[in-house]
Amino acid sequence: MRTYSVRPATADDLDSARSVMLDTVYRDFGTGYVPRWHADIVDPAAYYLEPVRHTLLVAVDADGRVVGTGALDSRGPQSPPNPPRLAERYPSGETAQLRRVYVRPGHRRRGIARELVARLLDFAAADGGYRSVYLHTDPAVPGAEPFWRSLGMVVHDEREDAGGGQGVVHFEIPLGRTGSVADGPERARVYWK
Repeated sequence: MRTYSVRPATADDLDSARSVMLDTVYRDFGTGYVPRWHADIVDPAAYYLEPVRHTLLVAVDADGRVVGTGALDSRGPQSPPNPPRLAERYPSGETAQLRRVYVRPGHRRRGIARELVARLLDFAAADGGYRSVYLHTDPAVPGAEPFWRSLGMVVHDEREDAGGGQGVVHFEIPLGRTGSVADGPERARVYWK
């Protein structure tokens, strides 16, 4: 049985968390590091640890290795590059945006991403100032779109736009607890600390 724990990242976790994030943008997204999209990866402390309403969580295996990340911040989608109506619907300060929910390939399909999201939603609900939870995903990443569809609703699919936009799918997830994986059927395969 595998053992994982999910917890807020500390300064000691940042190099390992950055490694998970960079590996994902290079391997899964195929874009590599793009400063205008990934500045938070280079300086996660400034984006997620210092602002009170932001957080970075890490999933850690039994050997203490960071195998997954999940972040939340109060920056709504900006236009451009996102459609103007999304920027209006999800304003900064009132919107909890989920970011960097990434799991290393060898640890996927064990409920880690779902647990990260459940804990991020708990964080957003505890804040008290967020009215919605937003994220966007690249549907070309295997498993990403079905995963997010299982948790929320599509609010805009850029593939349906004239010209295809950026090709990303935008989601809203209900603000509130989705339930820890430790409370569900995944419990048989993974032990959560």
